[in-house]
Amino acid sequence: MRQRLLKLVPQLLAILVPAAVAPALWAAWLGWDQHRDVQPDGTTTGPYEAWQVIGLVLTLLAPVYWAASRRHIAGAVLGVTAGLTVAAYCDWSDDSSGLFMVGVGMVMVGSLVVTAAISTVIAFAKRDGR
Repeated sequence: MRQRLLKLVPQLLAILVPAAVAPALWAAWLGWDQHRDVQPDGTTTGPYEAWQVIGLVLTLLAPVYWAASRRHIAGAVLGVTAGLTVAAYCDWSDDSSGLFMVGVGMVMVGSLVVTAAISTVIAFAKRDGR
């Protein structure tokens, strides 16, 4: 029983660490810029700039690498996807149009697909010793 619990701890950590880091990184990169920019022609952009999203994606590579290099692909995928989905929901839930759930769904599916692909590549690269 005790050895079974000891084997479960790394698997839980592989999910919980990325799930905790992802919303923290969302807050660090995207949480502070909440206003839309009005262009001279009256259109609005934002609230995020491209460099903020790129920074978020690049810093998310660290927890994905950490979990996937330990052969916990599911943990990396589920942890980052859950963390980003919760962060997007919390950040966008005050949207009065009601369309925020479409965006949250897109974040969930996009992070699931991309994190699965990157985690698989990392795990296979580490398996080959590279």
